[in-house]
Amino acid sequence: MQRDDLDITFLAKPDSPPIRWRIAADPVAYEDAVALMERESTAIAAGQADELVWLVEHPPLYTAGTSADSADLVMPDRFPVFKTGRGGEYTYHGPGQRVVYVMLDLKRRRPDVRAFVAALESVVIETLSSMNVRGERREDRVGVWVRRPEKPPLPDGRPSEDKIAAIGIRLRRWVSFHGLSLNVDPDLGHFDGIVPCGIRGYGVTSLVDLGLPVMMADADIRLREAFEQIFGPVVNDTP
Repeated sequence: MQRDDLDITFLAKPDSPPIRWRIAADPVAYEDAVALMERESTAIAAGQADELVWLVEHPPLYTAGTSADSADLVMPDRFPVFKTGRGGEYTYHGPGQRVVYVMLDLKRRRPDVRAFVAALESVVIETLSSMNVRGERREDRVGVWVRRPEKPPLPDGRPSEDKIAAIGIRLRRWVSFHGLSLNVDPDLGHFDGIVPCGIRGYGVTSLVDLGLPVMMADADIRLREAFEQIFGPVVNDTP
């Protein structure tokens, strides 16, 4: 079954509390983000904390997932490189990119990893749709893609398309962490230091690159609306 055909509804049980929704006011160091996710996911798994979605921006950096190939790190000295336990390969994070760390207990929802990835993609697709941008899945490539008919076609003749959002998760005791990243207005040249997600031959785009004068706060509102459609209500949270 293709991901487009999966049931991507992940509402929690009726007696579950709303998901905490937290937005970092300042850039967050990657090490600090990982430490917080470790603490929170452990507490959520133990029933000591409610689920959490945490929206951050990072200083410029590269992360290497569990499938990363060192040959895909084109400029190893350009930015700090962090090995991470999430699935996937090399990704870039930096200013202008909204990173959404998703700490949900799938036992309270549905213990279906493939459908969960598709649900996160759907959050992005619905977010883009609310801004009149068509985001699409590709069965051979996790993430969300935008067709670029104004650009030269790919070498095999297919229409050009760029990646606008990446997905990379990890589960421990059925609690997720890591999550997704949406390019709002990052420096797209910073992606040149890696082969993003190990996929060659494709470009990277952003909302602003597509001609949308979108601020981060605008994207956050749309992300929240799309997230609630799939995962249920959230409540504002502060540390």
